[in-house]
Amino acid sequence: MPPKKNPANLNALQLKTLTLLQELARLEQKPVEGEEGAFQVTNLPHAHGNHFHLGSAVVASRDATGLTNEAVWTILERKGMLRRDAGYGVVTAEGMAYETGLRDSILHRSDH
Repeated sequence: MPPKKNPANLNALQLKTLTLLQELARLEQKPVEGEEGAFQVTNLPHAHGNHFHLGSAVVASRDATGLTNEAVWTILERKGMLRRDAGYGVVTAEGMAYETGLRDSILHRSDH
C-alpha cells in the first residue's frame, strides 16, 4: 500500500503554513544546536500589497494567513512540526521532512 499523502491530517491552512516555514528555514539556514535537522525561523515576511517575497519566490498573501494565526502554530506544535522558543520559531526535523505537496503551487518562481 502506498504511504498516506498527509499522515498528520493537517488541514489546508496548516499545510500552507508549514510549507512557508520550511522555505523560511531553508533560506535562513540557522540549524538548531544539538537538534539534528531542525532549523530556526527568526524573521517572518511582511506582505506588500497582495504578496511577499521568499528568496526568489513570490507568495500570495492569501496563502500566508497561517503565519500569524495562533491556532495554526498551536496545532503544528502539537503535531511535533514546530516549536516556539524565545524570539523565534523552530521547524523540527519532523517538520522539515514532512512533504506538504504545496511547495510548487504556493511558491511562485519566475521562468527567467
